[in-house]
Amino acid sequence: MRRNFRYTQVSAWLTPLLYAASALLFGFTVPRLAYDFLPGLVSTISVNAAIGIYSAVATGMIALTGIVFSLVFVTVQFSATAYSPRLVLWIARDPVMSHAVGVFTATFLYALTALAWVDRGGSGRVPLTGIVLVAALLVASIMMFISLIHRVGMLRVTRMLIFTGNQGREIIEELYPPLDTSPSIGAAEISQWPSLQILLHHGEPRIVQAVNIPALVELATRNACAIELIASIGDAIIDATPILQVFGVRGPLPEESLRSAIELGSERTFEQDPKYAIRLLVDIAIKALSPAVNDPTTAVQALDQIEDLLMRLGRRRLEIGAFRDGRGKVRLLITFPAWEDFLRLAFDEIRFYGAASVQVMRRMKALVNELISILPEERRPALRLWQDRLQCTVERSFSDHQDKMAASTEDRQGFGSTRRKTESR
Repeated sequence: MRRNFRYTQVSAWLTPLLYAASALLFGFTVPRLAYDFLPGLVSTISVNAAIGIYSAVATGMIALTGIVFSLVFVTVQFSATAYSPRLVLWIARDPVMSHAVGVFTATFLYALTALAWVDRGGSGRVPLTGIVLVAALLVASIMMFISLIHRVGMLRVTRMLIFTGNQGREIIEELYPPLDTSPSIGAAEISQWPSLQILLHHGEPRIVQAVNIPALVELATRNACAIELIASIGDAIIDATPILQVFGVRGPLPEESLRSAIELGSERTFEQDPKYAIRLLVDIAIKALSPAVNDPTTAVQALDQIEDLLMRLGRRRLEIGAFRDGRGKVRLLITFPAWEDFLRLAFDEIRFYGAASVQVMRRMKALVNELISILPEERRPALRLWQDRLQCTVERSFSDHQDKMAASTEDRQGFGSTRRKTESR
């Protein structure tokens, strides 16, 4: 299974809390142990200098934490309005954010507790362990600050597009087999079986994030039945919405086992949902095409990533909905999007909102023609339909003949090097 990018709200505050508790624990125990067992391990720094160092670290760190994270939150909020709030949420929940808060807090708290052991009982001693640990925490804070700046740098539109495309490429490689693989279809095999059970959702609205396929297949095999997932991955389900249906002859399955195999959450994730990456890229593109932003170049950059994802999908076997047991019997049916579904998601909204943009139309025509020239024949009929739809959009959107001719020309950059049809492959 691919790595999981989800980061819960519990972990978001639990990580800094653990750092703070560890800093307090070390601050009150390590110096005492050093006093008791290593009395000769003292620093050559004077008492006044040590007090100044600890005080400067404590006050400076808490000020730095407030300033840095205020700027980070403002940047994240601005990016959420500029691109897509669903996409920026992945960056905002990056574990680096919580670890950075934790390290900064730990440095502040340890510097405060270390002050209590300077000149303890009028001894005139400065424990060496306190100085060493504060120095180590300062180095860690600098490293986390650099990492935090790197993460915030991902909020640039180009980095966001690449990040989203990478998630889509990863799930496509893991989820879909090569195109020469036989289609996995099995709805007809269980259509004659009686329906034993329908599992309904109870509670607040949730999103189907992932399905534990091996667990459901094993459960259905053990009970000699078949399970059909009614709600697709990425669907929103509300109270009393059917989630899955059980077919067979024996009897209903334990609801607890079925529910434990369906992962629900408050938002869609990339895991097992290849449409989500394209959805986010389309969101960025249509927001860039809005009158308030009016940035067709960003839409063209989003189309670059969409083309790559469609190219990879076109070379994969998308009919993977039937999962079988060791004897070849269908035990689980899941509805996955077809090739036409991906094309509609990738093109329809950008075509609609970018209909008046010559740059977007040129890039979309180049995209479709490129896919037609490279992908296997079975993918081409749907692409030719979109080729006709794009030309119809151009004919409808531009009344001037010269604009119409310009928008009908293929160009991978939107406005770059013209590619005439006579020069195509």
